[in-house]
Amino acid sequence: MEPTENFFRSIVEASPFPVYMCIGEDKLIAIANDATLKAWGKDKSIIGKPFDEALPDLKGQPFSNLISEVYKTGETYYGNNEPAEFIINGKRQVNYFKFTFQAVRNSRDKIVGVICFSTDVTEIEHSRQAMEESRHTLYNMVKQAPVGICIINSDNLVIEVVNDSYLELVGRKRIEMENRGIWDAIPEAADLYAPVMDNVIETGQPITAKEHKLLLVRNGIPEMVFIDFVYEPIRGFDGEISAVMVIAIDVTEKFLARRKIEEAEERARLAVEAAEIGTFDLDLITDELLTSEKFNKIFGFERNVPHDLFVKALHPDDIELRDNAHKAALISGKLFYEARIIWPDGSTHWVRAQGKVYYGSINKPLRILGTLLDITEFKHLQQQKDDFISVASHELKTPMTSIKASMQLLDRLIKVDPSSEKIPQFISRGNNSLNKMQQLVDSLLNVSKITAGQLTLYKTNFLASQMISECCDHVRLAGTHELELTGDTELQLFADRQRIDQVVVNFVNNAVKYAPESNRIIINISKQDDMAKISVQDFGKGIPAEKIPHLFERYYRVDTSGIQYSGLGLGLYISAEIIERHGGEMGVESEVDKGSTFWFTLPLN
Repeated sequence: MEPTENFFRSIVEASPFPVYMCIGEDKLIAIANDATLKAWGKDKSIIGKPFDEALPDLKGQPFSNLISEVYKTGETYYGNNEPAEFIINGKRQVNYFKFTFQAVRNSRDKIVGVICFSTDVTEIEHSRQAMEESRHTLYNMVKQAPVGICIINSDNLVIEVVNDSYLELVGRKRIEMENRGIWDAIPEAADLYAPVMDNVIETGQPITAKEHKLLLVRNGIPEMVFIDFVYEPIRGFDGEISAVMVIAIDVTEKFLARRKIEEAEERARLAVEAAEIGTFDLDLITDELLTSEKFNKIFGFERNVPHDLFVKALHPDDIELRDNAHKAALISGKLFYEARIIWPDGSTHWVRAQGKVYYGSINKPLRILGTLLDITEFKHLQQQKDDFISVASHELKTPMTSIKASMQLLDRLIKVDPSSEKIPQFISRGNNSLNKMQQLVDSLLNVSKITAGQLTLYKTNFLASQMISECCDHVRLAGTHELELTGDTELQLFADRQRIDQVVVNFVNNAVKYAPESNRIIINISKQDDMAKISVQDFGKGIPAEKIPHLFERYYRVDTSGIQYSGLGLGLYISAEIIERHGGEMGVESEVDKGSTFWFTLPLN
């Protein structure tokens, strides 16, 4: 029995929290560890004394009676953040404790004493009190604030405090708001703002919006208003979100005034720029179309005509395209399309229409203001280029096939009689020329297919790293550059392997071509959410910032430091089209004298 008691005492003494035990009806203090003595401001001389005699500081406080009650009934008592006053070093001090009084029984199940386990929560309680005081101060400030403020409990979404400015904004009386659920008080705002509230409570991140449109029922009348608002989480002393403070300002008048100014400025700008561009104003309610003189001339009319005559002037094959563009504009707010029109004399012309949709107070489309540009000459030039590409492709295909066949025969000859020292050199030169012709023809054919909408994809599953290793063998064999493959080498792609191979080869060849002084190329494979990303990094001279926006345009070539590079400037254009057809994106980061990183993404599903 003795070792057990010693063991128990050693555990109590080692505890960092106050633990003590009283024995018998007199509540003799049998055990009190150092943490207890420190909390009481006493030393070990009190051990063996009755509780009331040892701790006269606690006279009139409930602890002695609680111990007696537990000793008498055997029922455990739990105290939570209870104050206890002690005189320590001659000064009265109030501390707060979370504690448990529990009966101690002997082997015959008879109560022989009471043990106390406690935790000093003084700092926590002081923080809570300070937080409550701060909260009270905050609520007083809210009531006096000149902007609309409403504080909502995060647990039940009940409105705790709302000021007069907020009541005026939402058109409600105080009795309709205070101590009610926010969405019961303002049900018309629930669909739009309940997700915002939930997100703030869940993430703890504030949300801000400017000129947010909202339909409010103010004083029984529906009104469309524009509001600047902030949803700010309020945290309690424990760090948890206890409420959300909504700050709202009605900016409807400012918004409407600014929109009128913007419309006037837009009209003025269009008038200034309309020298060679036709302008129009389409009333979506009455279908009335107001056009400029230049607009009429682009359509081949000498005067204003009804709207339906302009529509009838469209090429029959392009009417559906125009209608779809107008339908999409009502959703996106932007109108854009290119179409053919037929003049009264029967000639065909190309036009590009662009416009902006303007809405009424209830988000109803009212009108479209826009411009019309004659792009007939541009389309002719584009068609001429496309025709050239098509002709050049077919013209080059025949000699390319002949050279390749000759090279294959010569390759076989080497295997039979490799005595000539010039044969390998001849084959190498021929193959180099053939590869250049092959790349040229492929580029021209791809551009032709892209223009005609005939670039077909044949998607399969394949390992990205294997495809990259195989398609870059020509660089490794040349021995001029070191390729480093990094990242997720086990990533599977579902795409047209041949086309993606073509994109990677283009990136790598450009790195070799435009960074000849740097022999290191890094190819990285990574997964970003539901997309795969492949990037090719070189350490060459980089690309000037003003040239980057044009890199993926057809026929564009980067000319740095006066150096002229071979090629038609089609590689990146074709690559960008291939990635776009896959549903991915392509981009580049570059810094002069530090190199460039070209990248593209592909959907994983």
